[in-house]
Amino acid sequence: MCGIVGLINKNKSGVNLNILQKMAASLNHRGPDDEGHFLDESVGFYHKRLAIIDIPHGKQPMTDESNTIIFNGEIYNYIELREELNKCGHRFKTDSDTEVILKLYQEFGVDFVKRLNGMFAFLIYDKKRNLILAARDHFGIKPLYYYDDKDKLIFASEIKAILLHPSVDAKPNFKSINQYLTFQFVCGQETLFQNVFKIMPGHYLMIKLDSLKMNFVKYWEADFRIDTNHTKEYFTHQLRKLLEDSIRIQLRSDVPVGSHLSGGLDSSIITLLASKSSSQKFKTFTGGFNEEEEFNEVRYAREVAKACNAEIYEVYPTEKEFIDNIPNLIYHLDEPSAGPGLFPQFMVSQLASKEVKVVLGGQGGDEIFGGYARYVVAYLEQAIKGEILQTNEEGEHIVSLKSIIPNLSYLNTYLPMLKVFWKQDAFEDMDRRYFNLIDRMNGSFGIFSEEFTASYNKEEIFNDYQEIFNYPNTFSYYNKMTHFDMVTSLPALLQVEDRVSMAVSLESRVPFLDHRIVNLVASMPPALKFKGAEMKYILKEATKDILPKSILLRKDKMGFPVPFHIWAKNDSTNFFSDILFSKSCKDRGILNIKKITDLISKERAFGRKLWGILSLELWFRQFIDHKPSTITDDNYAIKSEPQEIQ
Repeated sequence: MCGIVGLINKNKSGVNLNILQKMAASLNHRGPDDEGHFLDESVGFYHKRLAIIDIPHGKQPMTDESNTIIFNGEIYNYIELREELNKCGHRFKTDSDTEVILKLYQEFGVDFVKRLNGMFAFLIYDKKRNLILAARDHFGIKPLYYYDDKDKLIFASEIKAILLHPSVDAKPNFKSINQYLTFQFVCGQETLFQNVFKIMPGHYLMIKLDSLKMNFVKYWEADFRIDTNHTKEYFTHQLRKLLEDSIRIQLRSDVPVGSHLSGGLDSSIITLLASKSSSQKFKTFTGGFNEEEEFNEVRYAREVAKACNAEIYEVYPTEKEFIDNIPNLIYHLDEPSAGPGLFPQFMVSQLASKEVKVVLGGQGGDEIFGGYARYVVAYLEQAIKGEILQTNEEGEHIVSLKSIIPNLSYLNTYLPMLKVFWKQDAFEDMDRRYFNLIDRMNGSFGIFSEEFTASYNKEEIFNDYQEIFNYPNTFSYYNKMTHFDMVTSLPALLQVEDRVSMAVSLESRVPFLDHRIVNLVASMPPALKFKGAEMKYILKEATKDILPKSILLRKDKMGFPVPFHIWAKNDSTNFFSDILFSKSCKDRGILNIKKITDLISKERAFGRKLWGILSLELWFRQFIDHKPSTITDDNYAIKSEPQEIQ
């Protein structure tokens, strides 16, 4: 993994190396092993390297002929692509996947990106054609942001690097803040900062430097057209085959590889398959909390490690460590996102970084295979509605009331969700009902000030959501839900995955997020994927021969829960109250301070209201109240000739 920064001066002036270097210095944690820069008139690149493949020769920026690249990520099929390029007459000077990207661009042009299997974000400067190509992987595993004004374009792996440019001001984007408070992620290109945007997953951007015209191209998206020609046996066989191959190529590394192991289904499958393919005793990393049993699933992780004869390393984070680390974690995130689970993820990553340099994880399994209890809630309502009205909006009975009953025990710990869900709009259209399931503002308006509530436009947020939810070819409720989560909440979770691992210079790989696997699963009949509303049914069928029964039959899905509500109620250090009752928080005018005491004392287990406002306030303090230190632009520009691959 690495950190990249790119700068284009629109007025054609030379790039200031001091500015570029200072921006890149904020990404030292992403690439502590090496660094390099490239300057050519109005274009400047800087690279921070975490060396994983071809450690001696994979230095960047890398130039081949008239093309220069800075690249963050891994191309897992680089060996196969290299062999293909050899047959086309290309010769290589390194064993790195970076050089493979350059050769692919030379051979196939911009469409080469469709051939990549990996996680990546890169910038290519084509001097001959006078253009910049920026691209991001299929799912947004690796980040890439840009800032655009009349004078410059800035690209970076993390927003904090962009903010260090002396002419960039950190200003809040309140439309995005409203979305964050609704979903705890932001839909689409925008971020919580004005004028800072994301290159979207599955997209590349071409910029002609003479006209500065920006052309965004979507090169991939999951295809949900249903394949009715194949059997369950075919799909389970193909899924298992692709899972094994994804793990095989993601184990490619010149440094040690281990895995995160929570004890849940996803990480257990990854660990069991990876340990079979590893040439050495596999190392796994897990964690739990000692507060209560429901916050500790280490016993399941131990069982999986024992089943595959893997080593297991354990960490038990504390309230003090949370308080000590959470402000710094908000800094690493750039934007508040997801939930408090980022804290134990960080602690486990920190543990893993002492033993390995690369870890595999189960991220993406819930979105691809339908692993959220809210899908069961949604179909329970659909089944009841169908029985009462004798109708079916989907045209095919994916889940009947009779078939769902054996799986209702999944909802044992979700009674608060059910109570809120059925308070309003029962039996309304599917898009409205799913919005209510994921809307974290439901029942929360009392904790916000009257001024903020008046500016909150729920229908505008719903319309943005609706455009994604009702995407073409996602005709079933199940496909609409999983598609929405795949393109919205999954990138937010991947942001956390990237930042907490990169904070400790650890590379995190996610084998479920292989576009071949997602294309296969998207094409499966929904009734097969979600049989009787059993979460991850087809994934279990494809892997049941390797899973311990205790993992296969688990219905107490945890997902590394944090005893956040217990710490808040104890608040022995006054951490929560000092932040939320501070003058800066009051002056911000977002919260109804009088209601915060009740929220702190009454926050339920696994609740997200308190987390949402705490992380937002910490973000304001970190990025808006205190502008990062900058350097003075002294108009000093350094020019350098492209350095060829040595």
